[in-house]
Amino acid sequence: MSRRTALETTLLETALAAAWSASAPAAAQQVARSPFVTAKDGTKLFVQDWGNGKPVLLLTAWTFDGSTWGTQIVALNEKGFRCIAPDRRGHGRSEMPSSGYDLDTLTDDVAAIIEACDLRDVTLVGFSMGTVEAVNYLARYGSDRIARLVLVAPTTPFLVKTEDNPDAVPKEMIEADNATIARDFAKWIAANEAPFFTADTPEITRTWIRQMMLRVPLPVALACRQTISFSDLRSAAAKIDRPTLILHGDKDASAPLPLTGAKTAQLIKGSKLIVYEGGPHPLPLTHGERLTADVLAFMAD
Repeated sequence: MSRRTALETTLLETALAAAWSASAPAAAQQVARSPFVTAKDGTKLFVQDWGNGKPVLLLTAWTFDGSTWGTQIVALNEKGFRCIAPDRRGHGRSEMPSSGYDLDTLTDDVAAIIEACDLRDVTLVGFSMGTVEAVNYLARYGSDRIARLVLVAPTTPFLVKTEDNPDAVPKEMIEADNATIARDFAKWIAANEAPFFTADTPEITRTWIRQMMLRVPLPVALACRQTISFSDLRSAAAKIDRPTLILHGDKDASAPLPLTGAKTAQLIKGSKLIVYEGGPHPLPLTHGERLTADVLAFMAD
């Protein structure tokens, strides 16, 4: 190839690239962003950050990582939203320090992500354990950066039976369950799998989740479970001043609706509770399309 031909080819490729960039949709013109955010204690948190537009921050379940939000990320990107899905410390591709699994430190991690990514007018979405972090974030950091709140299969407001919370779970039952996990986590997962999913959940999805859960070090899993079980967020929930949507299945065996979602809805003034008939705990996996549609409708209000 002559030098002139090579130059013409390079110029043509440059022009085509510029033309494509000018006509490409916003989601395709992804701004380069670092995949890691540094927490207050120096822990590196892996954060998926896709798309442009108003931000949706997706906090996930116990022993899950941000990849479980994939279906929602793609759908929301297509509608012009930016999606941020972190891996909790000790989970996925985040670092796993030996400490920091208490609620306030985990909440500080959420705040570090919001600040590092300069997120404002945020739709904050918490799923399962992520709802504990989301509610506590509003209590500790306020709602200046948050536009609205979505709680999916919440584990709020308080799971432990006490004198002023008589219809909850006895502390002894929680501790016995944690002891079973400590003895054989894989066996515990197998024993609890049937009610966790729907009957038609494919085996490949079940295998994916089992493997994801078992990749979390057992000390991390147990520490996080303690945080979920013993965090009393009744007062924090009652002070929430942002529009709130609660999505919960009536067949949720992990966080039964009367104990969690229904109580949370009663505490958050003006909140909207949508019950998924036959819905189990992992609604983003089993009822992904409906969940996305409900979140989009809520954001459009």
